[in-house]
Amino acid sequence: MGDVDQEQPEKNDSADESEDEGEVLEYSPCGRWQKRREEVEQRDVPGIDYAFLAMDTEEGVEVVWNEVQFSENRNLKAQEDKIRQVFDNLIQLDHPNIVKFHKYWTDTKDGKSRVIFITEYMSSGSLSQFMKKTRKNNKTFNLKAWKRWCTQILSALSYLHSCNPPITHGNLACDTIFIQHNGLIKIGSVAPDAMHHVKTYRKDIKNMHCIAPEYADPGAFGPPIDIYSFGICALEIAALGFQGNGGESSVHVTEENIKRTLESLENPLQRDFISQCIIKDPADRPNARELLFHAILFEVHSLKLLAAHTFVKSLSILPENLTDEAFIKRIDPNTVFAEIWCKEPVQWKRSQVPNLELEKFLEDVRNGIYPLTAFTMQDPPTKTRPVTPEVDNPQKSEDQNSLDVENRLVTSSSCNVRKDDSSKYHITLMLKMDDKMNRQLTADFSKDDNADILAQELVHYGFINKSDEELIAKLINDQLMTVLQKTNIPVEGS
Repeated sequence: MGDVDQEQPEKNDSADESEDEGEVLEYSPCGRWQKRREEVEQRDVPGIDYAFLAMDTEEGVEVVWNEVQFSENRNLKAQEDKIRQVFDNLIQLDHPNIVKFHKYWTDTKDGKSRVIFITEYMSSGSLSQFMKKTRKNNKTFNLKAWKRWCTQILSALSYLHSCNPPITHGNLACDTIFIQHNGLIKIGSVAPDAMHHVKTYRKDIKNMHCIAPEYADPGAFGPPIDIYSFGICALEIAALGFQGNGGESSVHVTEENIKRTLESLENPLQRDFISQCIIKDPADRPNARELLFHAILFEVHSLKLLAAHTFVKSLSILPENLTDEAFIKRIDPNTVFAEIWCKEPVQWKRSQVPNLELEKFLEDVRNGIYPLTAFTMQDPPTKTRPVTPEVDNPQKSEDQNSLDVENRLVTSSSCNVRKDDSSKYHITLMLKMDDKMNRQLTADFSKDDNADILAQELVHYGFINKSDEELIAKLINDQLMTVLQKTNIPVEGS
């Protein structure tokens, strides 16, 4: 009993420590994000002073609360416009292979000005951590997996460099590239270029071997810097480290280490690919788009992949967007997918499709594991997304008629109407908002209702933005016309 009594305090201490890490230290001005005590080290971005685990109370997921304090010789007001411009651009970035940048704001704490921004939390770790585990049992990395990783990284870089003006990441390294459990690769969304407007940070930069020779020249800061860094990362991944330093990138990596590691690669196309990336003169380096067409990476996309990309872009046929009735119909094993009309018709039914294999492939395509690179790349953002208003002290209005306003816009929508056994009709709206979140709304209506009134109520109760009212009214009206005309019931207001 004495031994048990001695061990019990240790368990309590551990539980207390866990509770301390989950303690909420601070709230965002809008109340959506809650900063916790637990610090995270998911990336090494120069200029970020603190990174804490936080909770997104709307989506119920963990995020990263990043803090950047201004240098003493900087003035918040003098830099505020430039900071807003840079970070507004980062919020608009939307690419499956880039860590999502959610929100930012500026404030003052303990007399010091700071910028706070919320980013996606990558719980599976960085490529450096992955390679550290892999090199214990392997001397080189699988070429097929290497190609898939390089394609995803270049797809993200091509997207960033295609923005107007181009966005240079500036800190690409295996420590700032992350992998998820399903093989999805994401690069950190926050570039040191953005930090230039906040503070001075160039001292103590890690991963010096990934930094391009021209990095020291402020006038040369541009996309070629990322290409050089990518080439070093591609080499490090292919060889699972550098020769001459025990494979550890944390140890100083010399040009001789890089040269010997490059020569050790057996595939001549792989060596040529990396050699082009790390050419000393930035003007001679290929851009990200050109590298995707290098012989080591380029391949003609299969019809299966092209069809999958078309499929996942359709809002109405994605599993999570289907109504219950449509979903039941879809999983019916007798559902006919395709049919050939001839003397002896041939049908292709759901029961003939391998469910798990097909669903996993579609999920991987949607997540960004298999980007299309041979045709057209994803376009960078061209318009500013609606900004969620911040409220310093959010309080409930005493006016019961004052309801929340939906600031997000609808990017795509679908409508389904069905009639039950009684005289009631049921309408289901599936809305996809501009922040990639879905909203499903259901309501009962009678022949006396009309689309305009329904749309007005959606705006009044904060379900859609005022600017989407006309669009949703037309969608509802078209569907009502189709259904009610079948029963010979006139549509009011149509």
